Amino acid sequence: MRHSLRTAIIALPMLLPLGGWTRGAELLSLQPQSKLWVEGGSTIRSWSCKSEDVNAVVEATGTHAVTQLLAGEKVVKTVDVTLSGEKLECGGGTINDHMRKALKVRDFPTISFRLATYDIKHGADGISGTLVGTLTLGGVKKSIDIPATGTIENGALHVLGSYEMKMTDYDLTPPTLMFGRIKVRDNVTVKFDLLLKS
Repeated sequence: MRHSLRTAIIALPMLLPLGGWTRGAELLSLQPQSKLWVEGGSTIRSWSCKSEDVNAVVEATGTHAVTQLLAGEKVVKTVDVTLSGEKLECGGGTINDHMRKALKVRDFPTISFRLATYDIKHGADGISGTLVGTLTLGGVKKSIDIPATGTIENGALHVLGSYEMKMTDYDLTPPTLMFGRIKVRDNVTVKFDLLLKS
C-alpha cells in the first residue's frame, strides 16, 4: 500500500480536549505496513477496496506518546484523516469506476474522519477504547463510534479497528454491474490495521 502521509493517523484512540495543552507536541508517523480498506458483498461475491492515498495529522502531548498511550493516558490532541476517493482500488476492471461513482467522488473527492473524543482502557494485553468523531462521505457528515485496540509491536503502537455502516446512511446508492445481474449490498465494513511510531 502506498502512503502519502504527512504525519500519522494515530491509533485514533485518543484525543486530548483542546484546552489545557501545555507540554510539547509530538507527531506520530504511520509506518508503510499500515492498511486501510473497505469490505462488502454482492449477489455474486465479496469485494474489497483499499486506500492508495491517505493523509493524516496526529498531534500528541509530551515526547513519549506511544508509551503514554499504552499506559492508558489520554495524550493525543488532534486526529484528522483524509483519503482520496479517486484513488480507491477495488481490484481493477469496471468495479473501480462503479464504486467511485457510487461514492460521488467527482463531486466530493475527499473522504475524511475527524476525532472529537474517545475513551481508553488499559489492560494486560494493551489498550482498548471507542473513538468518537465525524465521518464525511459523499458530502454527508455523521457522528460515528469506532471500537479499536492497541498493542506494542517492536516499539511501535499497533492499532486495529473496524466500523460497520450502510451506504444509504450517507445518501449513497450501492452500485449494480452487468445490467443489474450483480448488486452490491448496502452494508460495508471499514477496517484499519495501523502501525505508529513516535
